[in-house]
Amino acid sequence: MSEVYATRRSRLREYVNAAGTAAALVTRPANVRYLAAAAPQGSVLLLGRREDLLVCAGPPDDRPYEGRPDEHLRLHVLPANGGDTGAAAAGLAVAQGADSLAVEEHHLTVARHRALGSAAPALRLTDLGGAVEQLRVVKDEEEISCLRIGAEIADQALGELLESILVGRTERHLALELERRLVDHGADGPAFPTSVATGPHAGRRGHRPTDRRVEEGDFLSVCLGATYRGYRCEIGRTFVIGTSPADWQIELYDLVFAAQRAGREFLAPGAACRDVDRAARQVLDSAGYAEALPPMTGHGVGLEIEEDPQLAPSAMGKLDACVPVTVEPGVHLPGRGGVRIDDTLVVRPEADGGPELLTITTKELLAL
Repeated sequence: MSEVYATRRSRLREYVNAAGTAAALVTRPANVRYLAAAAPQGSVLLLGRREDLLVCAGPPDDRPYEGRPDEHLRLHVLPANGGDTGAAAAGLAVAQGADSLAVEEHHLTVARHRALGSAAPALRLTDLGGAVEQLRVVKDEEEISCLRIGAEIADQALGELLESILVGRTERHLALELERRLVDHGADGPAFPTSVATGPHAGRRGHRPTDRRVEEGDFLSVCLGATYRGYRCEIGRTFVIGTSPADWQIELYDLVFAAQRAGREFLAPGAACRDVDRAARQVLDSAGYAEALPPMTGHGVGLEIEEDPQLAPSAMGKLDACVPVTVEPGVHLPGRGGVRIDDTLVVRPEADGGPELLTITTKELLAL
């Protein structure tokens, strides 16, 4: 794996040099991890003129689930109370002869940006922008393997919950149980706070579980994800509590399922991101639910749960092969509830079988 991280840093260095900057400072934690493997909290990565350095406030610990930094990357550990790692890295860039330093302005606070300037006033600070985030969009097969295992863990946790008695239990209790099951099956932890929504809450994007209890006749929508070796995926499903769904529940579920299928089928290398959103959105728009739709149909996943690209009406750009995304249309009707169906898939060319579905829990409308 060391060669992988070295290659990633080399690609970033080409970008930095082409922009006319001597060195770069990476501070966003997910970007540091992408370029250096696991790193102690607060670490920053300096792409120097002569040598790359991982600047840490303390030595790496030995938590096996977090891993270790790239063994071919030299660590520079600050002494106790050694100050800000970013400011220290700026000083090290000067020591290597750099006269300019590209920084992640979108991640730095104003105070930290000033601290960098004060620590190395001779450096000309430029903006690295989202260069690392763009490198992260297309995943290699090792990254996709981590996502695939995370999806398997999430499927297992959800499947076990569906076999238990649900009526009378609270949203909060069910969410905590799902997160425990994720860890039991080998996840580092949940990819994001688990959402369990019942009755009038069902179908609401990002719903935070409450003490509402599951009742007969409810829609129950669940959205969860697992983190495995730092990589995050998600799955969302909606069920009915009881033996016979109402006609309106069947109709709404079938509509959201059709929208989700339309979006999934549009995933292909070269497809415009906004067109994937449009394919799913048109199904729901035509049924009169335009006002009930979320702002986007899906998004990229990886070291963070929401990455580029966005599948949204105003999204720019096209999809590439080996880009993992979610497709997650939903409709929430205030006071009644709603439906969300959410899968994680990897964009693949038609010659390779089309989009690879990572989350495989059934999308049949089950009565639990």
